[in-house]
Amino acid sequence: MKIEILGSGCKRCIQLGENAEAALAAAGKSAEVVKVTNPVEIARRGVMSTPGLAIDGKLVSTGRVLAADEIGRLLP
Repeated sequence: MKIEILGSGCKRCIQLGENAEAALAAAGKSAEVVKVTNPVEIARRGVMSTPGLAIDGKLVSTGRVLAADEIGRLLP
């Protein structure tokens, strides 16, 4: 599984990454967590408001910091 955090590296993006790590730990799953900071790539993915969250290439959230339990419900 691959989780991508799409954003500039701002505080909200960092928090989303931490919440994703916490969700994985709570679910007992492992995944590669990647930060995508290139603005061209972020826009290409359709993210107009950061942070964005993609799981296995599918964009599942934009513009908000999901809590760990919300991310946990999105994990396959």
